[in-house]
Amino acid sequence: MRLKIALLLFFAFCCLQLASPSNLSFREEQYRFPRVRTASAEKNQLLRQLFANKSLAYPPRMILLRAFKKEAQLEFWVEDSPGKPYVLLKTYSICATSGRLGPKRRFGDEQVPEGFYELDWFNPQSNFYLSLHVSYPNESDRILGSRTNPGGDIFLHGNCVTIGCLPITDDGIKEVYWLAVLAHTAGQTRLPIEIFPARLTDHELDQLSSERRAEPQVVEFWENLRQGFDYFEKHHRPPNVRISRGGKYVFTGE
Repeated sequence: MRLKIALLLFFAFCCLQLASPSNLSFREEQYRFPRVRTASAEKNQLLRQLFANKSLAYPPRMILLRAFKKEAQLEFWVEDSPGKPYVLLKTYSICATSGRLGPKRRFGDEQVPEGFYELDWFNPQSNFYLSLHVSYPNESDRILGSRTNPGGDIFLHGNCVTIGCLPITDDGIKEVYWLAVLAHTAGQTRLPIEIFPARLTDHELDQLSSERRAEPQVVEFWENLRQGFDYFEKHHRPPNVRISRGGKYVFTGE
């Protein structure tokens, strides 16, 4: 009986290996999916030319995304050489939204998160063409939000509908998804995405603070995000980010 079970387990292991060969690169693994192949076929040469126009090497080695809810924009930044300032490659329109300005704090509030996250897994068979998962809730969200159910399943995706996600159309996600595949294949295992209520300039933060005077905890949260926003605006490089025991973001130089 033990021999039979062992043989069955061995057979299952072999089938798994055949279904997903371990010697494939991440790019090759993703290329097995039809929508990823379509994205590559339609966008690879276009993106190559876009990089050339910006005097950037292609494919990218390091990328960074920044989303601004009020402006409905997603910025795509590229680091061309280690230690050099990131270069803005392209700005995409966020074509639908839900909730209002402010962080996501619980399941069902329909809020788009705000904070410092990563795109931590790829979905090549999304209901919204292609999608990249946002690592909400992070430690800050768990401390400051609902302890029982802060919600989840937040994505950057195609199409133009959303409840709490960031849709950039099918055409837009083809470009962003394929570039993320290339960066991950090149060795960038952490793909950062920063989500802000707006571009947190002095004027904008003053206006937001005035509008939400009755919610001091939200204003305090935005003032905290402003520190990370300012660091990138000054250096065009992302800060190191950690989270304090009280849920605040703490930003330091690289």
